[in-house]
Amino acid sequence: MITLFGQTYAWNAPEMLLLGGAALVLLGFLILILRAAARASSTAEPLLREVSWLASRVQTLNDGQERLAGGLHHVSETQAVSQTAMLQVMEQRLAEVQRQMTEALHGTSTRTARSLGELQQRLETIDKAQANIEKLSGNVLSLQDILSNKQTRGAFGEIQLNDIVQKALPKDAYTMQAKLSNDRRADCLIHLPNPPGPIVIDAKFPLEAYEALRRADTPRLAQEAAQQMRAAVRSHIRAIAERYIVEGETADGALMFLPSEAVYAELHANFPDLVREGFAAKVWIVSPTTCMATLNTMRAVLKDARMREQAGAIRKELSLLYTDVERLGARVENLDRHFGQAAKDIEEIKISSEKATKRARRLDNFDFEELAPDAAPKVIGPTAAE
Repeated sequence: MITLFGQTYAWNAPEMLLLGGAALVLLGFLILILRAAARASSTAEPLLREVSWLASRVQTLNDGQERLAGGLHHVSETQAVSQTAMLQVMEQRLAEVQRQMTEALHGTSTRTARSLGELQQRLETIDKAQANIEKLSGNVLSLQDILSNKQTRGAFGEIQLNDIVQKALPKDAYTMQAKLSNDRRADCLIHLPNPPGPIVIDAKFPLEAYEALRRADTPRLAQEAAQQMRAAVRSHIRAIAERYIVEGETADGALMFLPSEAVYAELHANFPDLVREGFAAKVWIVSPTTCMATLNTMRAVLKDARMREQAGAIRKELSLLYTDVERLGARVENLDRHFGQAAKDIEEIKISSEKATKRARRLDNFDFEELAPDAAPKVIGPTAAE
């Protein structure tokens, strides 16, 4: 580094190269002058002229060097101002970029937090659903345990049948666990009028054979399970016909209630012969859906029978109502006649009142002082016009 005229320059700067070139040129001129002075000492005047010329050239070079230094100073100041402006612009742009990045990071963090919250809610919902599924699985296993036992399966069917009957019929139209004359106890006895008479609904169903049929994974096992299913249902139909169809006490048919729609569909889809045997034995197979429809039909029958039972009482009440209406009409006529007589009496009273008022007004208009002593008194009495 070197300092000239208050400015600091590097050795390899362009300005320093120019100054070095100028100094070399000046040194060359000086050497030429000295050589010329040594060779031509006799010619002083030309030498003086040449020295004067060289001095002027040196002065010119010095002036150029000063102008060059001023230009370099101006360039340095301009470069410093440009650098300052560039730094300010860069700082502004960096601040703007930092602000945008901060806003973007804040928005991203907000969206991330919201997404995490929603994810947490969904995970909680999934956990609840998982708990419900586990609970449902436990309930299904419990239901399977219940249905695997014949006694508990019968109780389950009775509960479902009781619920359906309570929704479809009035309380006095059925009896649960009704005992028949043959010492058999029916799950439900519907008190229908004759005909057809009380009808029994049995709530037990053969589930073991159906489960074996559903678990069969080979044709041979499926065939064996189908045979077991056919035998179990056929035996159950015969048992219902023998136990719950009592001549002179119950209707000539009974209902076999299946709490499972799947068993009902399986029978009608793959075992139509069992359904026909049930029809032949007057044992009708019903599911929860068809049982509700059947009970609604029975409700209509009960309603019609009760209306027919009350038909005599209804006719009697209608006769009494007709007598009361006739009596009411006669009394209305009497009242109307009384009202007519009262109206006539009121009209006559009004006429008499008007006549009395007129007579009182005429009496008030008489002047007794103007009558002569010998004048005959006027006769006051009704006239022909009155």
